[in-house]
Amino acid sequence: MYLISKIEDTVRVPPTLFDEPLEEIAFELLNENYVGMIDKKLGLMVTVKEIEEIGIGRVIMGDGAAYYNVTFTALFFKPELQEIVEGEVIEITEFGAFVRMGPMDGLVHVSQVTDDYINYDSKRGALLGKESKKTLEEGDKVRARIVALSLKGKSSKETKIGLTMRQPGLGRPEWIEKEKRKKK
Repeated sequence: MYLISKIEDTVRVPPTLFDEPLEEIAFELLNENYVGMIDKKLGLMVTVKEIEEIGIGRVIMGDGAAYYNVTFTALFFKPELQEIVEGEVIEITEFGAFVRMGPMDGLVHVSQVTDDYINYDSKRGALLGKESKKTLEEGDKVRARIVALSLKGKSSKETKIGLTMRQPGLGRPEWIEKEKRKKK
């Protein structure tokens, strides 16, 4: 889920940037410092959306930089347990498929791809269902449910998101359509 949040912080503007437009510099510095960071309550910061207010600058003796209190809005991506997400398979391994959903990646373990027994085809880089003949390869679009979530650490590389596609209405679009036709 995406959400927008209002944040107040202090921006340090080095003296070399004093002749640049303050709002542009503050915008750049905030994005540089915070994009990709994770807040346990808000999720992964995707971008600074808008600067609402910049206070009067302060100079601290011995530093030379100016410090400004800034109020801004930022866009966050916060995955939720049991949320259904859509994404693209970016990597297949013998233990599962990594799915990119927006700015984060999750793992569909082989046991969570389908109810069928799954084989890993290393030549094709694909997961194959033994009886159902379902295949999962890099580049496939999928729908999955978040079943495990750990937003520990400071960046998206340290997060762990477990996904499943074993429930009705999940998996590749072709699987979902075939399932719908069977029910008619």
